[in-house]
Amino acid sequence: MAGFGLAALWALPAGAEPVDDLFEALRLPEMIGIMREEGMAYGDELGRDMFAGGASARWTGMLDEVYDTTRMEDAVREDFAEAIADTDLDPLLTFFEGETGQRIVALEMEARRALIDDDVERAARDSFRAAQVDEDPRLDQLGRFIAVNDLLEANVAGALNASFQFYSGLVDGGAMQLSEGDIISDVWAQEEETRFDTEEWLHAFLLMAYDPLDDETLDTYIDVSASEEGRALNRALFSAFNAMYDDLSYALGLAAAQQMQGQDL
Repeated sequence: MAGFGLAALWALPAGAEPVDDLFEALRLPEMIGIMREEGMAYGDELGRDMFAGGASARWTGMLDEVYDTTRMEDAVREDFAEAIADTDLDPLLTFFEGETGQRIVALEMEARRALIDDDVERAARDSFRAAQVDEDPRLDQLGRFIAVNDLLEANVAGALNASFQFYSGLVDGGAMQLSEGDIISDVWAQEEETRFDTEEWLHAFLLMAYDPLDDETLDTYIDVSASEEGRALNRALFSAFNAMYDDLSYALGLAAAQQMQGQDL
């Protein structure tokens, strides 16, 4: 997942904890809303691929229950607070509540939401491939950003774990019979393809999001990410969001199993 920042859109109650200030300054509730949109779009595609009747109204209702933003936000907020509890938040709040941090995350939010559109995503991937051919020096900066934040490895691991949870939901829901070893084997077989797709998506997203930033501003963001506090923030974000995705993927597998069995009746 990319880095985050930007001031809250509404005032916090008096006496709010610093971790709550940071959660709102990062605009994580808005990001969770975007992730719901992504999940609903993915679930609709899944329904068309898996079910004879396609994405029925019943299936859409199930998706709405799976991607419940209140439950998603509560889980992320709790896990995030626990994961970052021992970190000095002052440097992070100074940056992310500042003008530069606000601008960066505004760009990230805009790009993440835009990429929900398949046509926009294809265009962004094409732009990345063109940048590779042209040997665009911005790619070197993005490579450093990805490395500092461990974005590739963490996202690949998160995607594979989510896939494992989805299969587990299908099995526990009675849609198929697979041992844990079978699931692990099937998921691990996806690693190479998942890695390639994740690396391309990351570059496409970051190239699109940070295009308005000059090199100096992006270098500043990389330095913040490389700091002790920045690394702690990144670990906390991945810990919280990957746990959320694991839960969502398992619930999606269970829902798919119920839908499949309903069709068989």
